[in-house]
Amino acid sequence: MVSSASSIQSADSLTLPSNVDSSNMNATSVDVTQQETPDVMAYDSNENFTGIPNSLDSTQVAGYDSSLNVNGVSEAGNGATASTTENGVADGIGTAALHQPLDNSGLSAEEERLWSIVMTNSVDFDAWTALIEETERMSEGNILKIRKVYDAFLAEFPLCYGYWKKYADHEARLSSMDKVAEVYERAIQGVTYSVDMWLHYCVFAISTYGDPDTIRRLFERALAYVGTDYLCFPLWDKYMEYEISQNDWPRIATIYTRVLEIPNQQLDRYFEGFKELVASRPLSELRTAEEVAANSEAASQENEGELPPNSAEQSSKAVSASLKDAEELEKYIAIREEIYRKAKDSDSKIIGFETAIRRPYFHVRPLNVAELENWHNYLDFIEGGDDFNKVVKLYERCLIACARYPEYWIRYVLCMETSGSMEVAENALARATQVFIKRQPEIHLFAARFKEQHGDVHGARAAYQLVHTGISPGLLEAIIKHANMEHRLGNLEDAYSLYEQAIAIEKGKEQSQALPLLFAQYSRFVFLVSGNVDKAREILVQGVESAQLSKPLLEAMIHLESIQSHPKQIEYLDSLVDKFTVPNADNPSVASIDEREELSSIFLEFLDLFGDVQSIKKADYRHAKVFLNHRSVADSKKRHADDYLVSDRTKLAKSLISTSAPSVMGAYPSTQNQWAAGYGVQPQAWPQASQTQPQQWNPGYAQQAAYGSYGTSYTHPQAPTSVPQSASYGTYPPTYPAQQAYAQPAVAAALTPGQQPTAAAPAYYPSYY
Repeated sequence: MVSSASSIQSADSLTLPSNVDSSNMNATSVDVTQQETPDVMAYDSNENFTGIPNSLDSTQVAGYDSSLNVNGVSEAGNGATASTTENGVADGIGTAALHQPLDNSGLSAEEERLWSIVMTNSVDFDAWTALIEETERMSEGNILKIRKVYDAFLAEFPLCYGYWKKYADHEARLSSMDKVAEVYERAIQGVTYSVDMWLHYCVFAISTYGDPDTIRRLFERALAYVGTDYLCFPLWDKYMEYEISQNDWPRIATIYTRVLEIPNQQLDRYFEGFKELVASRPLSELRTAEEVAANSEAASQENEGELPPNSAEQSSKAVSASLKDAEELEKYIAIREEIYRKAKDSDSKIIGFETAIRRPYFHVRPLNVAELENWHNYLDFIEGGDDFNKVVKLYERCLIACARYPEYWIRYVLCMETSGSMEVAENALARATQVFIKRQPEIHLFAARFKEQHGDVHGARAAYQLVHTGISPGLLEAIIKHANMEHRLGNLEDAYSLYEQAIAIEKGKEQSQALPLLFAQYSRFVFLVSGNVDKAREILVQGVESAQLSKPLLEAMIHLESIQSHPKQIEYLDSLVDKFTVPNADNPSVASIDEREELSSIFLEFLDLFGDVQSIKKADYRHAKVFLNHRSVADSKKRHADDYLVSDRTKLAKSLISTSAPSVMGAYPSTQNQWAAGYGVQPQAWPQASQTQPQQWNPGYAQQAAYGSYGTSYTHPQAPTSVPQSASYGTYPPTYPAQQAYAQPAVAAALTPGQQPTAAAPAYYPSYY
């Protein structure tokens, strides 16, 4: 943090990761050409204001990444302050509560209302901007109130470079230049890889400080981070403009040479400017002191030992010197032209990726799919090279535009881990979990696994606990993964306790959708890790007594019975299936008719293997009575839709065939297109009911069947699973749609910034076993 102008002149307070090359900091001294003072783009401080749509109370992250020192920046998770460090990692997770005025004295009614909104929902971007506008209107001269609102807002939305600029302008108007410098230092730490932010800071320095060395040091700091950005030209232009104002032609030439090495949007313009410079200035004015000294030394070595020339020789040498100067100028230009050609070659390889980036800045609106895919493809290309510095900087650019997408953060962390750059990986993970996507469970589950793999069991537990208590209580995936980790660590009782605690919490809720899944998953876990069949069965019975009957719970019970050598509890299962599939006034069912029909089919298959004739007959009659009419209606609707699409000639042909060969099956024409017409003939293969039936059931209840094959052999058209049919009972899919309390930003385009989208839940937790 900077408190005075002198502190800016000190050593650079920000450092790149140890393995990231700061090649632009000390470019070789070479000369360049002159061009007219470049036009610097006008940057509207009110444009591109964007934010991070998540926040956590500081107390929720205490102890989670509590001490991380990366890139020379200390990050503490104690919530003591909301100032940001490099790349937006907060010293603590700053929230609106941290900065809200201690009392409402001096607040207008509208300010109180807006503060109340952002305190309740700190990701409501529109409310924040309205609060800032109201504060500026009501307290134009009150810098303390302005600081309060900007500090709170920028703790939640640190990538809003335009608001950092507005904040600095308020400090310049109402306070001192030292305070302005402090705001800019915080700004470039919060959004380190923003060309715009560094440009604003450099413009401020030019207008404020008279010492050229101070200004140049700031430009060099900026170029070390964003000097190779494809859109970095405004910063290079401003640097050239400043040196032109200083009439420092050797520095201008050096800047041209440096920028010609970089593929950027204005590369051709810079080469033309270089040629104009060498055409308008003698080479002696473009060379740096080091180059002049080196040239003089070479000339003196050539002339060593020669006798003083006579007049004729002097004339000859003058001509020779003129030719030599021309040769040197030609060589000088040729060297830089070769540099330019190499940069153009690199530019041709990335121009397609760069032109596909439509929004290089951050915004609360989601990106389109094409742009997200382009970032992945661009990263693939750069990772295929051998320049680690380019990889890091492209990821940092990507994570400005894609800061709300966990997959890019996860990819960055894994890439840095693979390259051996653990400091960079941990820094990225801290920024993701503490600032940018701290309300998305996916990143915390990844962080837990990452920490466990690197021996930080305490950090892994803290990450899981944060999901359990603060982010997504009851999220099944978090409970499963946490329990599995405790099992790996040998803490089986702790794993059981996690399930039991989650079940106890869900029991306190009205009609919890997670409760049946928890019972089924807990039973599965107990059976797999301990082989205790009695306890697994007891858990399922408790589930039936405690939770509303559901398809996954009954499926789990049917399957557990199918793999046991004990007498099957057929009558008990039949009573549960009857209760589930035949709702009445006293027993209404919330399950869809397709779910109920499928469960009935599963039970029929189970009975075909283990039941007697009477139990099969009873279940068969119930299935036909409840679902035959439904299936006939569904098939009729499908036939009507098919007929609508075929030609009149095809309709006629179908009608002739149907009259000459009427179906003897009546309402169900064939065993291939109707419900259970074929299950008695082929007990091991339950045919698909019809094309409109939601799921297909394959054989899986043989006596010798492994508990692991259950549930992976039928598909969900509405919610496909990536688990193969041969998946073992011990596996489960990577996502849990029925429990997912979050959605990718890409599906939230129509939502307000503070609104959480809800994913359409499938019928039940897919591929349960």
